Amino acid sequence: MFTDITFAVVGGDLRQAHLAGLLAADGLSVLTVGFERDVPISSDVLHVKSAAEAVSRARCVILPLPFSVDGASVNAPFSRAPIPLQTIWDAADKGMLVTGGMLSPAVYRSAEMHGFTAVDYYAKEEMAVRNTVPTVEGALQIAFEELPFTLHGARCLVLGFGRVGRTLCRALRGLGADVTGCARSYDDLAWVQTLDCVPLRLEKLAGSAGTFDVVFNTIPARILTEDLLARLKKGSLVIDLASKPGGVDFDAAKRLGVKTVWALSLPGKVAPHTAGQIIKDTVLHILEEEGLS
Repeated sequence: MFTDITFAVVGGDLRQAHLAGLLAADGLSVLTVGFERDVPISSDVLHVKSAAEAVSRARCVILPLPFSVDGASVNAPFSRAPIPLQTIWDAADKGMLVTGGMLSPAVYRSAEMHGFTAVDYYAKEEMAVRNTVPTVEGALQIAFEELPFTLHGARCLVLGFGRVGRTLCRALRGLGADVTGCARSYDDLAWVQTLDCVPLRLEKLAGSAGTFDVVFNTIPARILTEDLLARLKKGSLVIDLASKPGGVDFDAAKRLGVKTVWALSLPGKVAPHTAGQIIKDTVLHILEEEGLS
């Protein structure tokens, strides 16, 4: 399965470097571009000179997460020169799969225009669920490094009870922390209770904010306003796991002296090999779903 498919890994960070090596380790044909700088990458992959060459020789193109930071070029921090997105679209053929993380509407318009299939692997539930593990481990690592006391016995607040919030509550309880899960939905609060955590409605957060040693935010909205930050316990730590724009008023936190860490893209930072494996598995499953295996 997949042995007749050539993969092109275009740009990205250490996650994509590991992804390319993992695909090659399975005996698959892998081309890479955008890794000219000093980055460890498997000798089993073939590094080509241009994105146009890589894409034209491939049947599956894998873009990074996020696929772009400026909307004009591929997110390629290890590339010596920009890789224009238009180069990818122009070289893509009909029947080709182009997949990446956080694809924009413009990508799907290009897919319709050029006849290739575009799928956002970051939107897949399987990836979102599996990504919670390195995200949570990274969050715990930050807490271990920043706190002068153990998480065991600490009063921890988890804001939001989505995928990351659930995995985080479970991990904190496993460490012996006193965990409160805060959410709007009564359904979510019921799940909080099943994990032996204390449920707290978001609307009642202000009255309890000053009782926690550590606050983990997973809600991608401005939840920790200046008013709430001012209510926090002196010496407490806030770790924001939410994607941009984040859930903390960082300017207010600085004025108030509240210690905060905005921990973005943790899987790629703390566990790039595992993050690459997750992307690899998700992409192969997408190929199966699209009938390209």
